[in-house]
Amino acid sequence: MRAVVLHEYGGPDKLKYEVVPDPVAGKGEVLVRVAATSVNPIDYKMRSGEAKEHFPLELPAIIGRDLSGIVREVGEGVRGFAPGDKVMAFATKTYAELVVVKATDLALVPEKLDLVHAAALPLVTLTGEQLITRGTKIQSGQTVLVSGAVGSVGRSAVWTAKKAGAVVFAGVRKSQLKEAEILKADHVIALDDVAAMERIGFVDAVADTVGGKTANLLLAKVKQGGVFASVLGPPLDAKMHPTVKVEPVQAVPDAKTLKTLAEDLVAGRFAIPIDRMVPLEEAGQAQAAAAKGGIGKILLLA
Repeated sequence: MRAVVLHEYGGPDKLKYEVVPDPVAGKGEVLVRVAATSVNPIDYKMRSGEAKEHFPLELPAIIGRDLSGIVREVGEGVRGFAPGDKVMAFATKTYAELVVVKATDLALVPEKLDLVHAAALPLVTLTGEQLITRGTKIQSGQTVLVSGAVGSVGRSAVWTAKKAGAVVFAGVRKSQLKEAEILKADHVIALDDVAAMERIGFVDAVADTVGGKTANLLLAKVKQGGVFASVLGPPLDAKMHPTVKVEPVQAVPDAKTLKTLAEDLVAGRFAIPIDRMVPLEEAGQAQAAAAKGGIGKILLLA
């Protein structure tokens, strides 16, 4: 098969499109012919070496976390999947034509969801969902502020919080206020507007997807005994707010929830914007574009 291989840490040019041995499905695993994968920030952080402390690679390596495709073979003991099934997963080594996935991490693609578009969902939707359910643990009637709400993870978090019955503040930049109306949050707040920030009262929880100085500002908005959950680690000022529980969140595979989120998306309850679709061999250029920010998901077609 062909795959995008990283031989050494560095820039996008370090990603090489080349022929590698086909993977083989073992016990409890499924071999998937990939239709598409997608670019996520963790991909280029792993490529550059920025994330090697928490996500070390044994080089040469194939990176990538999302996939959608067609089941080619099932390993020993696998039930519920058969060759020809359309599937998606939060997996590893997905910048490739063939990927082996644990059957327990694999979900069937809903009938009305385009197979290629399904590749945009696994990492971002599960991260947003788990930021709320495992991070904030928000309850019906409580208030939660989601930062970076128009991003893919933020959109998923807003929907999950609304689904839980929470009162949701969508935190965005002033330039994104109009775009944020589609989220159907209870309130939309410009996090880069000092006056708007001063008007925010205390909230039960913050679901943070942006980090940095904004995270420090939002930490001060969490009431005593509240929760600050983040996908980017604790804010620098965390020790100054000992009554706030800081919850770091790192997404894990959850096939059942992934399928439910995909069904919610098909039903129009939330959306994950797709900016462009490019061939897998252009993974380096795609990562460079994604790293600049401000765009929807980039899909890589295998």
